[in-house]
Amino acid sequence: MVRRTDVTGTDGVRLAAWEFAEPPKGRTEADRPPGVLLLHGLMGRASHWAPTARWLSERYRAVGLDQRGHGRSDKPAGGPYTRDAYVADAEAAIEQLGLGPVIVIGHAMGALTGWQLAAKRPDLVRALVVCDMRASALGAASQREWSDWFDAWPLPFATLADVRKWFGEDDPWVERPNPSRGAFYAEVMAEREDGWRPVFSRRQMLHTRATWVYDAHWEELTQVRCPTLVLRGLDGELGRAEAQEMVRVLPRGQYAEVPDAGHLLHYDQPEGWRAAVEPFLDQLAEAGRDDQPAEAGRDDRDDLGDRDDREPVAP
Repeated sequence: MVRRTDVTGTDGVRLAAWEFAEPPKGRTEADRPPGVLLLHGLMGRASHWAPTARWLSERYRAVGLDQRGHGRSDKPAGGPYTRDAYVADAEAAIEQLGLGPVIVIGHAMGALTGWQLAAKRPDLVRALVVCDMRASALGAASQREWSDWFDAWPLPFATLADVRKWFGEDDPWVERPNPSRGAFYAEVMAEREDGWRPVFSRRQMLHTRATWVYDAHWEELTQVRCPTLVLRGLDGELGRAEAQEMVRVLPRGQYAEVPDAGHLLHYDQPEGWRAAVEPFLDQLAEAGRDDQPAEAGRDDRDDLGDRDDREPVAP
């Protein structure tokens, strides 16, 4: 089952929200399944979360959102494509779909949106998974590199096979052949009269990226009060030292990593991704069942990160 629901974001932008499996049925409002909001990264789309949404739907109502400028959502020529707009869109989706308080699982840009939302609206975000997103400023050189990379795309592609080959093998950013990377980008292409082109505007993507790459986001992390899992692929963009520093500054942070995975770890290594995320979700569920006063003499902090000896939850 794939079900689309349109929601209205800030400035009236139409956003496409997707459920890729039937959620478990709650008999009453009190026992309805918890909500999960899945936020893709820059250039991504909600369909990249489909395998994750399917296993999450065994226990949760999992919804993937095509963020503004992406997927089937509106792509207003004049924007805005600001951080405030992306955060307000996620806020609107949670409220209009009745998901809150929600678990937000975000990849890259979607992870930043998640922790900015959690800092702004702690009442809406129950827990957070930050997947391969840096808190440090990336700077002007990084933005120029992305601009040059976009210019290198050999558009239009004649076939989807050409898309998969270029992004999986021929792209100068590819260190070694990566078929899943090719498949990832094939999902964000659409056939036009002259061939296959991205469903997004590369100019808009650069504009969107410019709203975060020049600034660091450590202060916002300190304001995230909910349990938060910082997750990275061993070959991803988020280094171990920075990830562990993010965990340190988060009031309730945990750390995990997925072996043999790069930046697209949820897509590239779905089994390792699930093995890293599920223990964190299990802890949340257990904490919900054990919602009772602490025993006398016991540390009244829960087991979701309010401690100094934070150990990885990855396998």
